[in-house]
Amino acid sequence: MQQGRTWIFLGAAVILIAAIPIGLFALAGPTEDASPQKGKADKDGPQKRAEALGIKFEKLKPGYLNWCNRSGKMLYSSGFSSEIKGTLGKNLTVKEGQDAARQCAVRIVQAVWDRHGTLDGLRVIKVLGCVNAAPDFTDHPKVVNGASDLLHEIWGKDTDGHHARSALGFSSLPFGAAVEVEAIFEIKD
Repeated sequence: MQQGRTWIFLGAAVILIAAIPIGLFALAGPTEDASPQKGKADKDGPQKRAEALGIKFEKLKPGYLNWCNRSGKMLYSSGFSSEIKGTLGKNLTVKEGQDAARQCAVRIVQAVWDRHGTLDGLRVIKVLGCVNAAPDFTDHPKVVNGASDLLHEIWGKDTDGHHARSALGFSSLPFGAAVEVEAIFEIKD
C-alpha cells in the first residue's frame, strides 16, 4: 500500500514539474513585441485620435523645469496653467473652467509626446486639477472634467484613459490662471 502511494506521489510530481515551463510560457505572453515603438503610432491609437482632435505636436523648448519627467515606466507632467484667467464662482462659469482645464490637458499631452515620442503605449494613471475658486464655489470636479474628458477622448473612458483624480480649490493660481492640471502616465510595454 505504501509503495502504491509513493508511485502516485512521484507521478503527480513529474506531471507538476512538466507543467511548470508551460505555465511560465503562458504567463510570459506573446513572444512578439506588441507594444508600439517609440515614435511609431498605432493605426487607430491614442496618437491618431489626438491628431484627429486637432492637437499639434512639435518639440518643446526646454524650460526652467522639466515639462515631463520619466522615472522607470512612469511619466510625470509638470503642472500646466490655463491661458484663461479668472476665478470660478466669481467671474468665470463652470463651462469656462472646463475649457481652461481642457487647455491644460492639451499642453500635458504635448509634453508627454515631447518626452516619449508618441501617445501610444501609455496609460493615464492620475490627474490633479487645481481650480482658482471663490470660497463658496463647490463645482471643482465639474471644472476638472474638462481635462479628464480630453484624456478619455484620446485614451478611452473605460480603458487606458480611466484614471484616478483629485480636484482641489485654491484662492489663487500662478499668473491668475483659472486652472492648473498635472498628470501621471504609465508606459505599458
